[in-house]
Amino acid sequence: MKEFKNINEILDFAIGEEQSAVDFYLLLAAQSKSDETRRSFHDFAEEEMRHKANLTKIKENGMLRLSDEKVKDLKISEYLVDVKPSANMDYQEALTLAMKKEKAAFRMYSALAAQAEDPSVKQLLQSLAMEESRHKLRFEIEYDDMVFKEN
Repeated sequence: MKEFKNINEILDFAIGEEQSAVDFYLLLAAQSKSDETRRSFHDFAEEEMRHKANLTKIKENGMLRLSDEKVKDLKISEYLVDVKPSANMDYQEALTLAMKKEKAAFRMYSALAAQAEDPSVKQLLQSLAMEESRHKLRFEIEYDDMVFKEN
C-alpha cells in the first residue's frame, strides 16, 4: 500500500488517478463501435475531468467541504465476471469493466483512509472513496437500465 507524507501527496495521487480514469474512458470511447457507447464513454471521461478539476481546486485553495454521504451499493458488479478491455467490447462488457475499476478505486481509498492518522486526511480519503462509490453506482444503474431491462 502506498504511503503518503502529506495531504498534497494524496491530492497529487488522486489527481493522477482521475487522469488515468479520463484516459481509460477515452480509450474505451475510441474503441467503441457504436455511437451511443462512444458518447457514453465521452460523458464518463468528462465527469472524471470535473473530478480532477475539483481535486486541483482543493489542492490550490485548501480544503473544501467534503461530503460524508453514504452511497447505496446495488452490488451488481459482485456478480459479474471480469472483462478485459478490447476493441470489440460491447456496451455491457464496457460497463462491467467500468464498475470493476470504480470498485477497485473505492477499495483503495478506503484502505488508505483506514491507515490515515490525521483526521483531515482520513476525511479526504473517505470522501474520495465515496466519490468512487457514486461512480460505481452510476454504472450499476446504467447497467440495470440498459442490460437487465433488455434481457
